Amino acid sequence: MTRQVHALFRLRGAAMTLAAALPLLSAGIAHAAQDWPSRPVRIVVPYGPGGAVDVATRKMAQMLSTQTGQSFIVENKPGATGTIGVSQVARAAPDGYTLVANDTTYSLLPHIFKQLPFDPAKDLQPVSAFVFAPMALAVSNDSPYRTLDDLIAQARAKPGMITYGSGGPGTTPHFAAEGLALATNVKFMHVPFKGAAEATQAVLGKVIEFQFASTTGVMGAVQGDKLRLLAVSGDKRLAVLPDVPTFAQAGVKDFGVVNWTGLWAPKDTPPQVMERLQREVAKAMASEEMKTFATKMGAEPRAADAAEFTRILADSGVMWGNVARNIGYDAK
Repeated sequence: MTRQVHALFRLRGAAMTLAAALPLLSAGIAHAAQDWPSRPVRIVVPYGPGGAVDVATRKMAQMLSTQTGQSFIVENKPGATGTIGVSQVARAAPDGYTLVANDTTYSLLPHIFKQLPFDPAKDLQPVSAFVFAPMALAVSNDSPYRTLDDLIAQARAKPGMITYGSGGPGTTPHFAAEGLALATNVKFMHVPFKGAAEATQAVLGKVIEFQFASTTGVMGAVQGDKLRLLAVSGDKRLAVLPDVPTFAQAGVKDFGVVNWTGLWAPKDTPPQVMERLQREVAKAMASEEMKTFATKMGAEPRAADAAEFTRILADSGVMWGNVARNIGYDAK
């Protein structure tokens, strides 16, 4: 028998072995997906601790741990407007054991970076969004600015001198503040920090004069009489802070930015895992504990499944793209 024939038989045998093994491999993957979670799940928060995404994600992780009987561990991986942490998860194994949390800033990324270390539309898949919170303009409790009009008037008198902080260039608070500047025809000075919590500390320490933040991230300081909110986004006042006007009531129309927290999984995560995750997030948000948590944070206690979350991301991308172009920040 020739050497070529021997080689042909070896190749045919290898192909038959592989063909026989594939159903077993597929069955093993399906079984592993059905057993999820059988070990701890890691949720990467791509910002520093203490900010809105971190606070909401830690509460959700606590609920998921209780519901599934398995640990959901939050890890902070800040840097580069969240892209460092997100890119780590984009490269992770698609097995449901590594997730990433983010907020509406995720929709901003394609507009502020010409190149990203991952493809937001292809490398990750939306799982669910939860804790829909308005954006608020916060000052220290002893700030001389008692109303939004006070702050805007000072910004007009001192163009570019009134300082505000954010978790970094291109984050939702950064764009929200610049959107307010456009709407009121003033100019602020942006001071970026490593995370929203650092910006809050800078407001408290009189390093900067105000910040935009999700109510989830600052409500503790507000209820502790350390911060004061001058206005909140949305079409109605918060039940927990009935004296704080909406931006429309304070004279700034069409300022309806809402910040949500969401979870993403690497592309090709098994459908069974995605469906289980969505069910568990929805179950958590339907609980009295999470409803109370969200309400106290001034947020809407609901969950959006993957389909609705995908639509939210598309709408957010259009909205923030318009803001980016108007402030000359569009990377495209």
